[in-house]
Amino acid sequence: MRITLASMPWQALESPSLPIALLRSACRREGLEVPSGYHGGIHWCEYLMERTDGELGVPQYTDIAENGLFDEIGDWIFAGNLYGADFGVEAFREYARGRTIDLELAFEMRELTAGYLEEAYSAVMNTAPDIVGFTTTFMQNVPSLALARMIKERHPDVTIVFGGGNCDGAMGPALHRNFEFIDLVVSGEAEIAFPELIRRLHAGSDLTPVAGLSWRDGAELRANPPARGPVQPDQLVVPDYDDWFELLETSPVAEHIEPQLIIETSRGCWWGEKHQCTFCGLNGSLMKFRAKTPEQAIDEISTLVEKHQVLDVITVDNIIDNGYFSTVLPEIEKLGWDVRIHYETKSNLTREHIARFKGAGVAHVQPGIESLVSPVLKLMDKGVAGIRNVRTLRDCESASLTVSWNWLYGFPGERLSDYLPVLEQLDRLHHLQPPANAARILIERFSPYFNDSALGFNELRPAQQYKYVYNLPEKSLEDMVYLFDAEQRGLSEQEISGLKEAIERWIEHYQDSSLEVSGDDELLWISDRRVGREPADHEIRGRELVALYGELEHGRTTGGLRKIRDREGFGITDGELDAWLSELDARGLVFVEHGHYLALATHSVPVKLETRRA
Repeated sequence: MRITLASMPWQALESPSLPIALLRSACRREGLEVPSGYHGGIHWCEYLMERTDGELGVPQYTDIAENGLFDEIGDWIFAGNLYGADFGVEAFREYARGRTIDLELAFEMRELTAGYLEEAYSAVMNTAPDIVGFTTTFMQNVPSLALARMIKERHPDVTIVFGGGNCDGAMGPALHRNFEFIDLVVSGEAEIAFPELIRRLHAGSDLTPVAGLSWRDGAELRANPPARGPVQPDQLVVPDYDDWFELLETSPVAEHIEPQLIIETSRGCWWGEKHQCTFCGLNGSLMKFRAKTPEQAIDEISTLVEKHQVLDVITVDNIIDNGYFSTVLPEIEKLGWDVRIHYETKSNLTREHIARFKGAGVAHVQPGIESLVSPVLKLMDKGVAGIRNVRTLRDCESASLTVSWNWLYGFPGERLSDYLPVLEQLDRLHHLQPPANAARILIERFSPYFNDSALGFNELRPAQQYKYVYNLPEKSLEDMVYLFDAEQRGLSEQEISGLKEAIERWIEHYQDSSLEVSGDDELLWISDRRVGREPADHEIRGRELVALYGELEHGRTTGGLRKIRDREGFGITDGELDAWLSELDARGLVFVEHGHYLALATHSVPVKLETRRA
């Protein structure tokens, strides 16, 4: 059977589709014909460039792909092909009022979608497929549905299969139920289920054993139970990206992007297994953490880097396996390659962790900081204090390790009084990497806030933006969509305005700010060049104070410093110690939280990348 797998817009242009690559390898392993790939993001961008004589292209595509997610702009752009040209237009205009949405760009792209879909249809059908599979995550649903309907209406004999993140859990059967032109939906991990499905379709045998499959048994809708357990690391395959790189060789998009390798070294979240963050639904129905062996991970990274000669490596793990700091990262460092790796990690990084990252070529981390307010972090079940997150920001800045993070708010039980002590100190942090923005949390399917109304969110309803994306009753959307609205909790927009303004200043000042410490065991110099403060140079003299300042780099209470003083036999009195801490606080050289003092100066002048506003 001939199979074509499609990844429609809005897949990132600089990276190939991991689902297509995994299924190509999985089919090859099982002795099945290797599916063709249709990489719709690249082709849609090519179409935009051609039809607008370059007015629209990579920057505009990327703007929608990166910034349109939570407003469902990418799906709306294609929605007219499902429900008619006028569908959702006025609702989208109304929604956009008061929001930073580029209406002109969205409407201009929408006008071009019908022509693109005709070209996509021709490209897919030129492969003479018996089966067309669509992998869909986030804003890929409507583009996929639009093309799938075209294929089914014109070629009823072609089997349409959907899978991917948008089909996880209840969403898969709901998608199957709401769109009758979809023949089959695979929910959950597909490396085992998809080849099994292909074998059974080829043989014309019973589909009941295929785990997580939604299908039609005559007029009856069937939804098979999910697999008994998650796919294990030894069952995973090395992704096959050959067709994407071949496409890129002849695409005009190539000269505008820097290709990246997508690599997966683990699935699930080891922290979430213990304490799932209350707002997070990203692991879907499979939280259990599974990491590839160090040998698997190293072999996969080295194989793909050597094969494709690409040094930018994006791991899609939700969190790095802690064991990799002593196994995988040192081995990658030994390779001596100039790789640039991205990893997600927990935020309580030590300097040793950061050194391992840097040695292995990890240049960018996403540490899940989310806030610097400890009571709010406790509401999130993050297992970390605000001052600890500041320490991570400082140490990453010292190492020139790029950090991505967003400041989240809107948690049931948060209070303005918890924010105020932190707000008063944000100008001390202008030399550290700022958040991209401050954003109210959305209720995500699979998150504790979604699953447990006792945590504070009641009467959930599909997010309002789906009204201009799907012409379906709200009841039909409840099992199909990922984002939900609820009555706002936590701080009001008026109360949070001070934080948003402070973050804007932080973003503006970061590039030109520095706070650097240098010296020896007897004398430290602290050069303060943070924007918004008078330039100043400070000295810390004497072995005792220099040693105590070193302790402040870990975060210490007054009582803790006194114990260290007594243990080391230092002669500084309680009064002198208190006065010294007060002086450091007055000069903004420490971050203070609940009696803990954290030194803020970095140990080098970092290389600062341009800060992007979200």
